[in-house]
Amino acid sequence: MWLQVPKLNNCASGILTFCIRGLKSFSSIPGPKTLPVVGTLYQYLPIVGDYKFKELHHNGLKKYQKYGPVVKEEMVPGVTILWVFDPQDIEMMFRCEGKYPQRRSHLALEKFRLDRPNVYHTGGLLPTNGPDWLRIRKAFQKGLSGPRAVKNFLDGSDEIINEWLEERVEVVRKKPTSDFLPELSRLFLELTGYAVLDLRLRTFSRAELNKYSTSTKLINATFKANSCILKLDNGPQLWRKFNTPMYKRLKRSQLYMEEVAIDLLSLKMSIFSDNNINQHLTLLQQYFACPDVDFQDIIGTVCDFLLAGIDTTSYTTSFLLYHLGKSPSVQLALFEEVIKLLPEKQSPVTEEVLNQAHYAKATLKELFRLRPISVGVGRVLNESAVFSEYEVPKDTVVVSQNQISCRLDKYFACPHEFKPERWLKNHPLYENKHPFLVLPFGHGPRACIARHLAEQNILVVLLKLVRRYKIEWNGSVLDSKSLLINAPDGPISLRFDAR
Repeated sequence: MWLQVPKLNNCASGILTFCIRGLKSFSSIPGPKTLPVVGTLYQYLPIVGDYKFKELHHNGLKKYQKYGPVVKEEMVPGVTILWVFDPQDIEMMFRCEGKYPQRRSHLALEKFRLDRPNVYHTGGLLPTNGPDWLRIRKAFQKGLSGPRAVKNFLDGSDEIINEWLEERVEVVRKKPTSDFLPELSRLFLELTGYAVLDLRLRTFSRAELNKYSTSTKLINATFKANSCILKLDNGPQLWRKFNTPMYKRLKRSQLYMEEVAIDLLSLKMSIFSDNNINQHLTLLQQYFACPDVDFQDIIGTVCDFLLAGIDTTSYTTSFLLYHLGKSPSVQLALFEEVIKLLPEKQSPVTEEVLNQAHYAKATLKELFRLRPISVGVGRVLNESAVFSEYEVPKDTVVVSQNQISCRLDKYFACPHEFKPERWLKNHPLYENKHPFLVLPFGHGPRACIARHLAEQNILVVLLKLVRRYKIEWNGSVLDSKSLLINAPDGPISLRFDAR
């Protein structure tokens, strides 16, 4: 039950033509009032504004309730954003992404990298558009392009997760901490280093647990960068001409990530030789062997993997454990499946185990419905289109609002309840839903490059934890805050009781 949506036809064959009567003009799309110079940024000011930058899901619901399924907003003067909530409109957005799917994001990150041509060729996978994006995407998706491909990482990931359970979870459960999130961050940094760099960073070792260690500083750097990007993208963008305080924070974090990436890549290059290249190349060996990219391209991509791979999976797993800790019946059903698949606590999670973990996959999909990685997905239209009977011109920035739509009772029964059974085809609660409602990793050629690896790693963590422990939530109600991606708005307070 991996997340799948059908392939799309060409945009031209699926779009309503504008000659149909009754279409509404782009100018008539409702939305917050735009003021000269400041756009709608005044709406995001503390106290006086209706919206908050760190509450995009609440902002989206307010806009939906006030304006309807299509909302037009000019946050930054001169840049119009269309928020869409209807799954048919979300599907239309992807139909119109073209050969080179474009998005408007990570703009300050792109500037930082393009200002350093001695280190980077492009802005990287996250902000780059056009042919340059396609070139590096094709090269770097090798080894990650499907559930079958990422099975090559399964044995190593299983070993790392077992090590984490023994060296960190066992310690934490006997001496509880106020927040379990740092432990998850260390785990997913280790898993990212193993997959992308073919290295064990040893983030669980005593030496790496202090605040001055490489792993601790890397985790902090990714958090700081992700915390800056959203505001830099949607604020007044003074950083284009001046080194604003927030842009300086982004630069410092990126410079540290860049330094670590170069050091680790140089180390790997020095030990690569014909003697140690096996029949099955590691991911990094494939990158070095690819004629379409060079060392500078690889630096940018490794930094992107670090930036996008640690916080996303850590936050997602935090929300997963929160819902399990608050849902004893779900946890019991999951344990009943897991104990059949993993008879012993040390039993490895194999490909066969994953294929049979139906309830676990339904649990993960239900999590992605309620707690997606981000509120939605953005694209720049490759051609004109129609959204809920409104004409929308080419080059408009459109952003889906999947998180809001997935919590509306028009699309899901009991939308705020955590019910994995709704995804099991033979269960009475099962409903066949529109495939463009739950899209945690995006869709199409510009979907998250490591989505299959991320799903696999989270699923293995889930199976291993539930096999060993009964999980209880000890904190208050947990909401998400928007730091470009959805982050927990409070500490991850958990109790682990051995089974």
